[in-house]
Order: sequence, then C-alpha cells, then structure tokens
Amino acid sequence: MGTSSDDGGVTSRPRAESWRPPASVVPLIDSHCHLDQDAFTDDRDAVLARARAAGVGRMITVGSGGPLASNRAAVAIAERDPDVFAAVAVHPHDAREVTDDTWDELRRLWKHPKVVAVGETGLDYYYEHSPADVQQRHLRRFVREAGRVGLPLVIHCRDAFPDLLRILAEEDAGSVGGVIHCFSGTPAEAEACLALGFALSFSGIVTFKTADRLREVVRLVPRDRILVETDAPFLAPLPHRGKRNEPALVRQVVEEVARVRALDVSEAARLTVANTERTFRLPPAR
Repeated sequence: MGTSSDDGGVTSRPRAESWRPPASVVPLIDSHCHLDQDAFTDDRDAVLARARAAGVGRMITVGSGGPLASNRAAVAIAERDPDVFAAVAVHPHDAREVTDDTWDELRRLWKHPKVVAVGETGLDYYYEHSPADVQQRHLRRFVREAGRVGLPLVIHCRDAFPDLLRILAEEDAGSVGGVIHCFSGTPAEAEACLALGFALSFSGIVTFKTADRLREVVRLVPRDRILVETDAPFLAPLPHRGKRNEPALVRQVVEEVARVRALDVSEAARLTVANTERTFRLPPAR
C-alpha cells in the first residue's frame, strides 16, 4: 500500500464515460495494485476492462489488508483472470496479528500457481500500527520464507530505511531478490537498495509537483531495475490526484518515467514490462 502521506486520498472515482483508449496503445504492466480493496467492489470488471483498453495487459494484485482475508481475495481474483497474478504476505501494519495459523495458510497460498511473490512485507514506522520490533521479526521471517519457497519479495518501507537495509543485508535478501515497491526514498537510500540487488518500483508519486527528489532517483536507477505501479486504489497520478486510482493509470507513471529518462514512451513501456516479467518470473504474455 502507498507510502505517501496522501495514500488515503481516495475521494472519488472517475466516471466510466470519461475513459478512452489512448491514441497509441503500448503494452504495459501494473506491477503492484490492490484489486481486492472495497473501493473496487462495485465496478471491478469495468476497472479491468479499462486497464486492458489502456494497454495494461497484466497486473499483480497484492494481498495486504489484514493477515489473511486480503490474501485469499487476491488469489481468488488471480484465479478468475488469466492476466492477473497475486503476491501474498502480511503488511507491516498488521504484523502484530500474525499467528502460527497465519504462517500455515500463507505457505499454502505460496504454492498456488498464480502467486508470484511474497509481499508486501517490510517496515512502516510512520503509522507504527504494529510495534517496530514485531515488524522487524516478521520481516526477517518473510525473507527466509521467500527464499524457502523460491519467490521474490515485495518490500514496503516508510520512515524505516536504516532498519530495513540492515535487516535485508543481515538476512541475505539479495539472494532472494525482488522489488522495493512505491519507492519514495532518497538517492542514497536508492543506491543502497540497488546495491542489495533489488529493483525499484515507482508509483503516481513520481508525477507530483513536489517529487523532484524522486525524479532524481528515476534518473539514477539502471534501466534493468525500473518497475512501475499504481498501488491502486491509492496514490493516483496527476491529473487524477485525490481520486481513486486504478491500473489503467499506470500509463501516466510510464509517461513520467519516459520524460525524466528522455525515452520514448514505447521504450519506457518495453523496459518496465521486461523488468517486471523478469523480477516476478512471469510466463510469456498471451
């Protein structure tokens, strides 16, 4: 889920009639969204249709709202749609709710053929809904479990990079691999994550007028480590900021990455699709 102070800004949803396929549709992937969220209950099928119309051929929906319910819902959505995959874990907000039964169920879900990652896990000291020591203990275990089941990690971090980097290094998380989702840290923090072997994923935050430092990070990340995401329904990019986000809007993120990197949009799309496929070991597109 979103790492900005604006991550709760889901105030309204775009009207279906306002959506049109872009003039030039290029294949895209939304590497991180939350299709199970209540914000999509009334029009989830329409949201998926708009994504495809915008060129978003595949999506990774991430279970994170509570220990198990959101994970089960994410896997169920992925089961129903050949173009949707799931990531399964427990968000650091909910770390204190994890029990032995939670781990048993997660291990079962990680075996599902549509589950492509362990996530999102990590540390969040901004809200600290769960105590920091509990978050750290479970993050260590998630890294170990991801190595055991052979899946990459999806890492959430907010106001916790020193502890995150220390734990990832101590647990040899680089040998597991994965992505720091919705990256919003400093260039130095980005360099440290890259040195550990992680990719960085950028969300709608990169389009915000105040995001000059983040755009600096986009410039320094190697071409083969850039992913894009919506984190929908959170963090809608400009000009939709403050409204409900959805996977179709990952195009705005790709366009901003292309602008910052001085690339054609089609080239930025090709890069981010290839990087997502490699990071999550996705099967070839249909």
